[in-house]
Amino acid sequence: MASVTYEHVSKRFGDVVAVNDLSIQVADKEFLVFVGPSGCGKTTSLRLLAGLEELSEGNIYIGDRLVNDVAPKDRDIAMVFQSYALYPHMSVYDNMAFGLKLRKTPKAEIDRRVKESAGILGIESLLDRKPKQLSGGQRQRVAVGRAIVRHPAVFLFDEPLSNLDAKLRVQTRAELSKLHKRLGTTFIYVTHDQVEAMTMATRIAVMNNGLLQQVDTPQILYDKPGNLFVAGFIGSPSMNFFDATIVESDGKLLVDGGSFRVEVPDKKKGTLLPHKGKEVVFGIRPEDIHAKPYVPPGILEADVQAKVDVTELMGNEIFVYALTGNKSFIARVDPRCRARAGEQIELAFNMDNMHAFDQKTEIAIV
Repeated sequence: MASVTYEHVSKRFGDVVAVNDLSIQVADKEFLVFVGPSGCGKTTSLRLLAGLEELSEGNIYIGDRLVNDVAPKDRDIAMVFQSYALYPHMSVYDNMAFGLKLRKTPKAEIDRRVKESAGILGIESLLDRKPKQLSGGQRQRVAVGRAIVRHPAVFLFDEPLSNLDAKLRVQTRAELSKLHKRLGTTFIYVTHDQVEAMTMATRIAVMNNGLLQQVDTPQILYDKPGNLFVAGFIGSPSMNFFDATIVESDGKLLVDGGSFRVEVPDKKKGTLLPHKGKEVVFGIRPEDIHAKPYVPPGILEADVQAKVDVTELMGNEIFVYALTGNKSFIARVDPRCRARAGEQIELAFNMDNMHAFDQKTEIAIV
C-alpha cells in the first residue's frame, strides 16, 4: 500500500503542454479520480505515474520513493486500460497468470493468486475460456483480475468502463467501489464521465487544458465549485449560467438577469455586496429549479416566468428546457408538472443554492 505524490509535474509534447505544474497528494488507500474533457491531461498524468511517459519537469513519488527514473515494471503499480489488452490465444487463467510467470513466481503461488482474484471478481467459471468467448463485462473483469493478482501498491485505471453498455457500466462501477473497499489499496482512476467520478471517488481532481482546476470530495465540488469550469462540469445536467448584474433596490440586493430579477439570500449578501453594480455570472442547478405548485417546503424561492421549449419525461422527473428572454436553461421538475412546449410556466429558483462567478476571472464569488 502506498501514497502517491505529484510534485510540480509538467509534460510537454513539442509546443503542446499536456500537463502544467500538477501538484497533488494522493493518500494511502484513497480512491482518487482524475476527471475532465478529452485532451485535458488526465490520461497523460496517469501515464507519467505508470512510467509510460517521461517527465518534462517535476517529481513523482510512490510512498517515499522517487520514481522519476524507475522502469514501469519496477514501480509496483498495475494498470487497467480502456482496451482490455487480453492475449487472444491464451485462456483467462493464463492471461491472469502471465505477469506472475514473467516474474518467476512459484507455480503454486500463481495458482493461489489467480483463483483468489477470480473468486473476488466472480469469474471462477471462466478460467478455461478464451477472450473471444467472453462478453465485454467479463473481459473487463479479467483485465482487472490480471492487475489484482500482482498485489500492487497502486492500481491505475484508464477509462476502463467506456467500452461497456450503460447498464453494465453502472453495475461495474459498483463492483469497482466494492473492490476498492475489499482490497484496501490506492486507486487512481481516469474518466471523462463525471457520474463515474461522483459515484466512486473519495476525492476528485478536475482538470482542464493541462491544469488542475480543483481537487476535493464529490459533495464539496458539487456544492462549492471553485470556478465556472468546475461548476459546469460537475453535475448532470450541467449548471445553468446567466449573465447578470448585482443591483440594489428598495433595500434588497438582487441578481438582475435582464428578463428576471431574483433576491439574494441574507446569508449571501455579505459576499455579493462588494460586487454591487458589477456584472457576474449567475448559476443555478437544474435540480434547484422547481415548477409551481410543486415547490418543496423550506427553501427560499424566487419566481421566474419562462416559456417551455421542450420537455423530456424521465419517469421520476421531467426535464424542462425553457426560455427566459433569449436565454435557454434547463429545469428538473416534479413529474406531476403538466407543462407543454410553447406554454408559459412559472418556475421557482431555490436561491439558497445559488452560485455567482466573476465574469472576468471566472472564480466563484458565491
